[in-house]
Amino acid sequence: MTNIKLTIEYDGSNYCGWQVQPNGLSVQQVIEEAIFNLTGVKTRINGAGRTDSGVHADGQTATFNTESGIPPESFSKALNHQLPTDISIVHSCKVDKDFHARYSSIGKHYKYVILNREIRSPLMENRAYKVGKKLDIEEMKRAAINFQGTYDFKGFMASGSQVADTTRTVIEIFVVSIEDTIEISVKGTGFLYNMVRIVAGTLLECGLGKLQSNDIPGIILSGKREAAGPTLPAHGLYLVEVIY
Repeated sequence: MTNIKLTIEYDGSNYCGWQVQPNGLSVQQVIEEAIFNLTGVKTRINGAGRTDSGVHADGQTATFNTESGIPPESFSKALNHQLPTDISIVHSCKVDKDFHARYSSIGKHYKYVILNREIRSPLMENRAYKVGKKLDIEEMKRAAINFQGTYDFKGFMASGSQVADTTRTVIEIFVVSIEDTIEISVKGTGFLYNMVRIVAGTLLECGLGKLQSNDIPGIILSGKREAAGPTLPAHGLYLVEVIY
């Protein structure tokens, strides 16, 4: 058996998320069907992260075992002939038999994209969250610094999540403005459910003047979900890279 690692890019607009679901089409299901069409063997692939419905990926990764004679580096091109245009295998390679896309990971890099202009963009309708009011980028940058480090992020977790340990480490976080778009980039060793979207929502509140950058340490310390900002919509979120 050969253990194959895939690096995957996809537009999540038409999918119920990464993971196979009984009531919707998932990215995982489409790739597994493509592998079956290619090899004739039903194969379960293991993804590094379970992105939600509408979330995109620049660098999702997945692993699977196969007895196929297809060269590992050729799986990308072969699978892309089977896949729809909104999913692409950008790289494939052989990895050690013990390597696992999820459990071998030591961190993830996400970004949240905001379109900051009054007029909507048809090209970014499903790929960025539009905010018409001009945002205070410098205040958002000052606020972002307060998230960097190891903290109990209980207040930045979706309500109803059942996680015993809510302490996480944000390795790096920064805000950049590129013409009409604002990107919030976050790297961490792990994230709570909806954590990045809530952090982005909190930074957005700072940009709108509803919160101040010096409010962030107290919000984190409070551990109260209601103290933080809103959970921004899924379509602005991207899994940029899985770190190994």
